[in-house]
Amino acid sequence: MAFGGFSQGEARAPQSDINMVPLIDVMLVLLIVFMITAPLLTHSVKIDLPQASSAPTEQKPETVALSIDGDGRVFWNNEAVDEVALPARLAAAAAQKPQPELHLRADRNTRYEVIAEVMAEARSAGIEKMGFVTVPER
Repeated sequence: MAFGGFSQGEARAPQSDINMVPLIDVMLVLLIVFMITAPLLTHSVKIDLPQASSAPTEQKPETVALSIDGDGRVFWNNEAVDEVALPARLAAAAAQKPQPELHLRADRNTRYEVIAEVMAEARSAGIEKMGFVTVPER
């Protein structure tokens, strides 16, 4: 099919039809792809699962707020605790089931040494979940 020529006699109008061959090629390729992948997507194994009659109860562990002020004093749920009683309280908390989460809050002016000592005592007592509580800037 020629769209133009050098002869001056017979002038043909330009062809304005869409070429359908590439469209048909794409459609055939997609058809083959879907014919191959569709059986793979629908293949499943039928199994008979047991039915549970009750929903499991989820116990949320309590949280212990351990605060340290700027002078290095330690507070257990806003109650002052001395350095001798702190390991005993941490050991009692570690023995509970489920184990409570320890939320550690420290004043900005607290020495890092005090925070590290409290964290080491909590780890040696067996506390597994410990998090730091911060106040966002306003």
